[in-house]
Amino acid sequence: MLLLWDIDGTLLQRAALAHKDALFAALHDVLGITDPESLGVDTAGRTDGEIARLIALRAGVSAERIDAGARPLRAACCRHYARLCPDDLSAHVAPGVRELLERLAARDDVCLSLLTGNFEPVARLKLGRAGLGGFFALGQGAFGSDHESRAELPAVARARAGDGEGPWPAERTVVIGDTPRDIACARADGVHCLAVATGPYPLEALGDADAAVADARALAPVLEELLDRVGRAG
Repeated sequence: MLLLWDIDGTLLQRAALAHKDALFAALHDVLGITDPESLGVDTAGRTDGEIARLIALRAGVSAERIDAGARPLRAACCRHYARLCPDDLSAHVAPGVRELLERLAARDDVCLSLLTGNFEPVARLKLGRAGLGGFFALGQGAFGSDHESRAELPAVARARAGDGEGPWPAERTVVIGDTPRDIACARADGVHCLAVATGPYPLEALGDADAAVADARALAPVLEELLDRVGRAG
């Protein structure tokens, strides 16, 4: 099974402040937006590029300028995050996550990967500072730097995990996230989805997932059952 993990609200909690500041600084540098936070964009489950676009549109920036500035904005955000990221984010690892990743990494029927709206350099640095980077191989996963639409990311991750003759099968892929947008992106690609209520949404808002649980500690038996069931079917 290919397990595609979201980061903010799923693997980590309350670890996005420096990330937000870096994206806002990039919006100021590239598009001249002076107070992005006042524009009131709901960021949960969105890609960095989508967040930047929505803020810029609300600030009156034309779509043409946004498109032209996408690449320099991404570079500026990653540069600012490298400066602002705390040296140690280990205290922000969500309950039960490290133990669950260790158990899964020891299995030979599991591939751990990422599916996040973070630009890839931001995601890699964030997880590295949290002590989780070693669980997720370079060259794998899907990121906000791959596509502005989160719905496109599962297919990107499956293509990278493929065997050279085709993408990783959808029926053997699971998105694990904490927002309705994580669930929607999984549904768009026809893959499994599990949700944890360790982000901004309560359990009742995550009911469209295959299963929704309180945290990674409760996720462990659900994942074990899914892995065993798919293994028997395959």
